This record gives sequence, structure tokens and C-alpha cells, in this order.
Amino acid sequence: MNTKNQFLTTDLRKALGNFATGVTVVTTVSKEGQLVGVTANSFSSVSLEPPIVLWSLKKTSPSLDAFDHCGRFVINVLALTQTDLSKRFASPIPDKFSTVAYSEGIAGLPLIDNCVASFQCKTHQRIEAGDHILYLGEVQAFDHQDHPTLMFCKGKYMQGSELAVA
Repeated sequence: MNTKNQFLTTDLRKALGNFATGVTVVTTVSKEGQLVGVTANSFSSVSLEPPIVLWSLKKTSPSLDAFDHCGRFVINVLALTQTDLSKRFASPIPDKFSTVAYSEGIAGLPLIDNCVASFQCKTHQRIEAGDHILYLGEVQAFDHQDHPTLMFCKGKYMQGSELAVA
């Protein structure tokens, strides 16, 4: 068993990677009007009344200023067929939206086409936590489709399938 004084960050990351998550692209608009998006698997529902969701961004992310400035964001939950988008928005390329199909949501924020779900949010709270910023967002609009969801576990893209449980 690893204790706080003796574990390595790489070992902790590997242990945390055993928890399967969905894959999202979180989008916003910078103060200059540039579309911004990042891949994140740190998405969770927090509350239904009022509707609040959470995601986190590393403090050193070049996209941090845009998310802080805009005060709004969209969580785009990726479909199984959208691994290319996950990789694209995780990369440092300058214009991540150049080949991406999207429509405009509230305040002109990008809603990526063909996602499993999208949640248009107003930033409710911003919390510094370790090396990340937690963004809690009040859901102002949402949509969902019946597509298989892209998942991530143990450092790999995966898909889920229903289990027959007695």
C-alpha cells in the first residue's frame, strides 16, 4: 500500500486511471472572440436542483484565461466515433476548430456536432484545488443523442456495453 509520503505521482495517476470516465471537449470563447476547446475527462454531475456540473483544468493550461474571462462554457460529451476530436483538442495545435463541425450555442459558444450530449453552462463557481481549477457550471441548456459514448480507462479509449445482471 502506498501512503502519501512515499507514493510517486506516476503511480497515483496509474491507480486513478482504473476509474473509467467519459471523454468531453469543453469549449468557450476568448476575450478576443477566438474559439477555445480542451479535452477533459474530469466531468461530473454535482446537483440536479439547481442543475450544476463540474470539470477541471490544469492551472498551467494556455486556455485558462479564456475560461476565466468568458464566464460560460459548453461540455460536449463525445460519441464513440469521435476519438479524433478527443486527440485534436488535447493537442497544442493553434486552430483546433478549423476542421470541426459545430453550431453556435448561448453567447456564441461552440456546440460540437454529433456529440452524445452537450451542456451549456454559466460559471457558477471557480475553485483552486491543487494544480487544477475546478469549474462548477449551472446548466442553462442541454441536448442529448442516442449514440454510444466514448470512454477512457487505463490510458486507453474504450467503449461500454450493457451487462446482463440478475
